[in-house]
Amino acid sequence: IDVAFYRDDIGLRRIQPRGPTEVPVDITGRVVVLVDDVLFTGRTARAALEAITELGRPRAMQLAVLVDRGHRELPIRADFVGKNLPTKVAEDVRVRLHIEAELEEETA
Repeated sequence: IDVAFYRDDIGLRRIQPRGPTEVPVDITGRVVVLVDDVLFTGRTARAALEAITELGRPRAMQLAVLVDRGHRELPIRADFVGKNLPTKVAEDVRVRLHIEAELEEETA
């Protein structure tokens, strides 16, 4: 989901839209699970929630994150967390996924 136009800091940072969001199914009445790499202030998750509501009215929305680093500015929490990683506000967290083993199995 491209959340660029749904962010509340739209005037404070450069916008880099990725293009229109295309969802191949009707989300009305379904459970939607948003997945993000790092949960920090909660602003990106809030923007994603708003973007989803323009696509339909899900029965429920849940949030899954690979890393929750704390320092929330909004009352947002993840339903599923891969790792809680306490950090300092000035620190940077970058997530890199290694899926080589899965790719080898698929090509074998």
